[in-house]
Amino acid sequence: MRFDKPPPGEELNTGEVTEPRQAATLILLRDSDAGPEVLLVQRNPEQRFMGGAWVFPGGAVHDGEDHATAALRELAEEASVALGDPADAVPFSRWVTPREVTIRFDTWFFVAEAPPGAEAACDGRECVDVRWIRPADALAAAERDELFLVFPTIKTLEHVARHDSVAEALASALERAVEPIEPRVRQTGNSAEVLLPGEPGYEET
Repeated sequence: MRFDKPPPGEELNTGEVTEPRQAATLILLRDSDAGPEVLLVQRNPEQRFMGGAWVFPGGAVHDGEDHATAALRELAEEASVALGDPADAVPFSRWVTPREVTIRFDTWFFVAEAPPGAEAACDGRECVDVRWIRPADALAAAERDELFLVFPTIKTLEHVARHDSVAEALASALERAVEPIEPRVRQTGNSAEVLLPGEPGYEET
């Protein structure tokens, strides 16, 4: 993935590497006649970090919390959806912000099925909009510059889009080995490229 300038709050770091802050996010799914839909919230454009981006509900882990509990709390705070038991949140992935970026998070992604009849509503502060959308539709909207998506969200949507039901997505998550994924940013002239582990140039960046 190449970009001419980093997303808001993801300015490249020219000094000491920042220690990543612990965070958690919740990929909430529900079935529809056209396939699974995912809940996305739009971050307030005035926020310094990822302002205006459409993301999964999530945020920093508070003292005394585990990651699953933090993900459920953020879901309730940002989207007004209550998921009662942290055990219902299945570990899905773990993304670490590249060391070349100033603001860094070590984020656990969890996936869960929405409670029956759950109605989402944004908090109006951290998040200003909310929608249920098929992952493939979200990716297509991003290609048309109708939705602003960041790299980990894009890669997660690409994976979830492969499944035909929530049950299938959850079963796949239960079989996944969650290992930390730390992309790297390679600068070339006036642009930069995000590289994943195993991609050409990753080890040299």
